[in-house]
Amino acid sequence: MNDIKKIGGAEEMGKPRFIQLLFVDINGAAKGMELPISRYEEAVEDGISFDGSSIPGFQGIEDSDLIFKADPSTYAEVPWEGIARVYGYIYKDDKPYHADPRGVLKKAIETLAKEGFKAYIGPEPEFYLFKKDGTWELQIPDSGGYFDLVTLDRAREIRREIALYMPHLGLTPEVLHHEVGRAQHEIDFRYDEALRTADNIVSFKYVVKAVAELHGLYGTFLPKPIYGFPGNGMHLHISLWKDGENAFMGEDGISETALHFIGGILKHARALAALTNPTVNSYKRLVPGYEAPVYVSWGYRNRSALIRVPAFWGNGARIEYRCPDPSANPYLAFAGILMAGLDGIKRKLEPDAYVETNVYEMSEGERERLGIETLPGSLEEALEELKADRVVRESLGKAYHNFAAHKEREWEEYSCYIADRGLPPDTKKVTEWELERYFYV
Repeated sequence: MNDIKKIGGAEEMGKPRFIQLLFVDINGAAKGMELPISRYEEAVEDGISFDGSSIPGFQGIEDSDLIFKADPSTYAEVPWEGIARVYGYIYKDDKPYHADPRGVLKKAIETLAKEGFKAYIGPEPEFYLFKKDGTWELQIPDSGGYFDLVTLDRAREIRREIALYMPHLGLTPEVLHHEVGRAQHEIDFRYDEALRTADNIVSFKYVVKAVAELHGLYGTFLPKPIYGFPGNGMHLHISLWKDGENAFMGEDGISETALHFIGGILKHARALAALTNPTVNSYKRLVPGYEAPVYVSWGYRNRSALIRVPAFWGNGARIEYRCPDPSANPYLAFAGILMAGLDGIKRKLEPDAYVETNVYEMSEGERERLGIETLPGSLEEALEELKADRVVRESLGKAYHNFAAHKEREWEEYSCYIADRGLPPDTKKVTEWELERYFYV
């Protein structure tokens, strides 16, 4: 493909005439406003005021007067739109706004830095490409499977087109392939510092959806779009660095620091689920029988475990956290994960539940003997675990109250929906309520 099409028919317009100020709501959905480019310096120096009372998770008349200040290190130009865009932080009364997800992650990173660590994260977000016929019946545009090429993979050119756009927003594509599900795809991009990676996840979703729309399709990161189909995960490859060296690197594998970090995540895994898997639909992906891990365990090269240690040593040493899905607000999820891991390092927690066999094939008695717990089975259960876990709860600061209140309402609305339709409370069927609420996020 020599040329990439112009999204929405827009042509390159030379210097951008408008700039988009981007932040995310409590769900991680991109929000923002556009200004003439002449106001960019004002957005950096003084900030731009806006009404936050209608932003999900920012609700409240007391939150109506907020200020967005641009972070110039995130400036990028979007040539197919003829605009620029920039991420930033939100302030209230000249102080960081407590419910700003990007600000929450910044504080977690600062806490990590006080211990001498810098976090790097590489995500693997999966997505589906669908057609819609005016109802919520989703049509499959290709019949490919895992790593299929050519005849079975009709979306290969769309993946390539997405990858060609990504560098404009600062993302470096590394691997493109068809995933297990029909019409399911994955494009991995290069790891980066935690805050930059969180920004990159938001940017990646934007590019996928924009290119899909160009081709008359819908790109969705919904964790479980169709019952019986594989879900969309977002495995996270994580390492901590100290004094310019990989702190997870050990002499014969991973270091004690890495093992304690794993111990911290396993200790707090059930509470972390509220952040890494924060939707009703998330728990229809986290079921036995698919690749999504539901058992709190770890191992080397064991893809049925919650945490896997890939076979990379030296500076490539890292862990892979396998339960998160792309509906997560990356800023809040990263903050929780990093603080849980740091708790493990500080307390020198040893990781339990080490397994190298398929956890799904074990009996319940075997899992109990090995101390293998199960992740929450619903958003409601995950929120109860979050409420009881001081470390993960405090990783959100005062944003915890905004998050918990928003998600509790979400669960109540879903519960009313299924009760009205006579569906069992633990149904794993994907409902129209979920598609309407989450499909475009």
